[in-house]
Amino acid sequence: MGELFALIAAGCAAGAINAIAGGGTLLTFPVLLMCGTPPVMANATSTVGLVIGTAGSIVSFRTHLKAIRHLMWRFIPICLVGAAIGSWLLTQTSDDQFSKLIPFLVLFATVLFFIQGFLKKSQTAGRTKALWFSLALQLPVAIYGAFFGAGIGILMLASFGFMGMTHIHEMNALKNLLGSLINVVAAVWFIAAGMVNWPQALALTAGALAGYYFGAHFSQRIEPRRVRHLITAIGLAISVVMFWRQFG
Repeated sequence: MGELFALIAAGCAAGAINAIAGGGTLLTFPVLLMCGTPPVMANATSTVGLVIGTAGSIVSFRTHLKAIRHLMWRFIPICLVGAAIGSWLLTQTSDDQFSKLIPFLVLFATVLFFIQGFLKKSQTAGRTKALWFSLALQLPVAIYGAFFGAGIGILMLASFGFMGMTHIHEMNALKNLLGSLINVVAAVWFIAAGMVNWPQALALTAGALAGYYFGAHFSQRIEPRRVRHLITAIGLAISVVMFWRQFG
């Protein structure tokens, strides 16, 4: 019973964090490890357990999807390809060496996301170049997202800000949509490979459904500047945890 409660609570908290900025895997993955789940299975179970709840955040941000429709069809194909590559890598390679890079990637993305609010891009040519840079960046982000995923929301928000997006809720809507697609591809791959502990995954899902919805819903009632500060704080917290886990 204690394990069930811990998994539901972790899923709820992770869903809320993922709806706002990403990084919920940092909660569910350690909890699964403490429950005795092997690392690779814990990673796969965490992905499957959180993927269904993503629908809650997409529904909450549905009013902003129309404004980003022109971007969706540019980013979606790249996300699907990257997610397939990342899922395959998890089943074929160890994440020991790659995981050492993750703290630096998340910290860099957090700092980039913070400072981009002070940068103004007024020239169309500059915006076009930035868009292509963001599209190119989305492939490794999607690969990493399917491979492990912690902090993927920070990476995507940083790239969206770099290409000139300033409306934080539209950025979150695009981030949640693309993140859900990456997780769906990874989840299907992990299920087919038999890597999922289903009782644990269902417990995470029960909590994540509530967490995703309420996290996405209430984040839109906060002043955008405060949401940006909250996302930056979450990113820094994720970086500290990851540095401690890898080098502490």
